[in-house]
Amino acid sequence: MRTSDFDYDLPAELIAKHPLADRSASRMLVADRARGAVDHRRFADLPSCVRRGDLFVLNDTRVVPARYFSDDGRVEVFRIEVAGPRRWWCLVRPGRRMKPGRTVRVGASIGTVLEVNAQGHRLIEWDRPVDEAAHGQLALPPYMQRAEEEEDRERYQTVYARKEGAVAAPTAGLHFTPELLETLPHTFLTLHVGPGTFRPVQTEDPRRHAMHEEAFDLGSEAAAAINAAERVVAVGTTVTRVLEHLALEAGPGGRRPGPDGRPHLTPARGRTRLFIHPPFRFRVVNALLTNFHLPRSTLLMLVCAFAGRELILRAYEEAVRERYRFFSYGDCMLIV
Repeated sequence: MRTSDFDYDLPAELIAKHPLADRSASRMLVADRARGAVDHRRFADLPSCVRRGDLFVLNDTRVVPARYFSDDGRVEVFRIEVAGPRRWWCLVRPGRRMKPGRTVRVGASIGTVLEVNAQGHRLIEWDRPVDEAAHGQLALPPYMQRAEEEEDRERYQTVYARKEGAVAAPTAGLHFTPELLETLPHTFLTLHVGPGTFRPVQTEDPRRHAMHEEAFDLGSEAAAAINAAERVVAVGTTVTRVLEHLALEAGPGGRRPGPDGRPHLTPARGRTRLFIHPPFRFRVVNALLTNFHLPRSTLLMLVCAFAGRELILRAYEEAVRERYRFFSYGDCMLIV
């Protein structure tokens, strides 16, 4: 397995830089693993794809303004994670200037660098809360090649986003409207998407790639619903990683009776850096709703592990021919 095995050609004009006026108007390519075939549908058709016993599992994380600039414009502070009252772990550019003891001013707040970890992240402590509304910006994906606009504050969130902590949206969920969601059996878990989701795989052997770590939370009601479901439909790669991480933690002794042998999940809160790539045996997820992903990315590798590299790359080629919209604000794929 090589990173170049997960490459494909994408015309730049197919990268969606703005959302559609109607969330549910996206196109939906349906990839059937059993038939090895693809069909073309609309996301609004999703309820017609539901089978008895299905459960849609969604990520209810909420994107926070993660990008800040110093008052003099010389320093960019990218908040990765809240570490305590007025303490953030951050990516800082230029990092070489921001050694322990150095300060940065954002509005009325002054931040002091306390330490630098092995990944080069800075722990910054602020003397007072930073005014997010006045100074924070959403960290839109680099491929959009534009600054945040007013519409992004609402559209770069799912309609069910409620738990703050992500720096990037779980984009498979951006297609749902409240009305459509109500027609589907569903539950929620939380995974706070980190900046590593944008990080490209830079080694030819993807197994040498250092996967980012992200915090998750699976509640008791969600765990019970997942255990009772006949078919678990993961909405996005973030949900997939949490469920399969917990299945691996359950181990052989965590299996419940039944022909599917699905592990019994229990409520859990923790962190995962699970990197799913071929070959991988999925233990919980039976179907996957996901957007189209960047070439050579860990997300594309996960999708190929789920449906097979040949089927996925063929589906991507067809999506390019049919002029689908790609990436965060783009169209989606349902893999059954």
